[in-house]
Amino acid sequence: MTSIDLFSGCGGMSLGFKMAGFHSIFASDVDENAGKTFVRNFPETPFMVKDICQITKKEVDKFTGGVVPDVIIGGPPCQGFSLANKRRNKIKDDPRNRLFYQFVKFIDWYSPRAFVMENVKGLLSMKNGAVINTIIEEFTHAGEGYNVRYQILCASDYGVPQMRERVIIIGLRNDLRIEPSFPAPIEGVVTVDDAISDLPIIHSSEGMEVQEYTMEPQNNYQRLMRRDSHMVYNHVAMRHTRRLIERFEAIQPGQNLLDVWDTHGAVKRGAPNEKSQTKFSQNNQRVYGNKPAPTIAASFQSNFIHPHLNRNFTAREGARLQSFPDDFVFEGMRTKMSWEKGLSQYQQIGNAVPVLLAYHIAAHIHHLLNPEDHDIQL
Repeated sequence: MTSIDLFSGCGGMSLGFKMAGFHSIFASDVDENAGKTFVRNFPETPFMVKDICQITKKEVDKFTGGVVPDVIIGGPPCQGFSLANKRRNKIKDDPRNRLFYQFVKFIDWYSPRAFVMENVKGLLSMKNGAVINTIIEEFTHAGEGYNVRYQILCASDYGVPQMRERVIIIGLRNDLRIEPSFPAPIEGVVTVDDAISDLPIIHSSEGMEVQEYTMEPQNNYQRLMRRDSHMVYNHVAMRHTRRLIERFEAIQPGQNLLDVWDTHGAVKRGAPNEKSQTKFSQNNQRVYGNKPAPTIAASFQSNFIHPHLNRNFTAREGARLQSFPDDFVFEGMRTKMSWEKGLSQYQQIGNAVPVLLAYHIAAHIHHLLNPEDHDIQL
């Protein structure tokens, strides 16, 4: 079965679908660093780094030979989605809606058997529910017409060591006469310690982009992550000042910067004896080792502290919490300054769809479209 992957980022959803037996025949994202990571890990898939608004069907068909994909997948940003007056037909013309309608454009071009769109949970409450209703209406009438359903799925219900909730929208072409449904949760919960305890123990400023494992895998999750890898990649700890390390030492599991503000709070720039008046409760949160992690967002490099070490997570630890296997290597700068172009490794990881969540969605779609096939097993 084939897929076209839009807004692919570094390839979290793409990898999940690949693990479930799908072959990606075309993928695209506007970010160059995410593109480098994707191409390294999916060398068999034609990839285009380009603004999706500028991509033509002729360009895509040149890569695919005009093949109609079974599924189109992706997560177009909808945070700025607006609701213009429909009677004046301004919704499609509003620039805030353009990326969503580019996703619809591909469905109009190919009318695949199915599509899957991923987005943030907040999509459901935007404009008091009017945005999700508009999106469902547009999908219903896209291409040859679709039966569309949506549901909030939590990644920790599908073997991911993270409490990340996402809206998943599934559409099945009307002529198939198949009712959309969602994968059932699996048994068991994977914790942060389950996910990362076998990685080399490194402290602030230690680690290398490529290094050897220092212990055997301790559980099934670690064995799955290491199945096709013989080395550890992207496992480099950020360099912290002594003052920051002392702050980390004071923060206990479940606490964050606000809990130690009086003694270790941030100071004003240029005035080290005065406390900053700007406080962020998500900064420097030490996660519990015996629970799944909170949502690993694009800013996770500074949001969280390792459960047992006095430093932030490495990119590889973040990748483990997103269920990327160890042989998936991230390209581009490890971190970035505000003026630098392109996504860092941390941002690519945080923006991705958790791989195992994508796998279970893909395996379910595969079964809906081909019920006679045996399930693809990890």
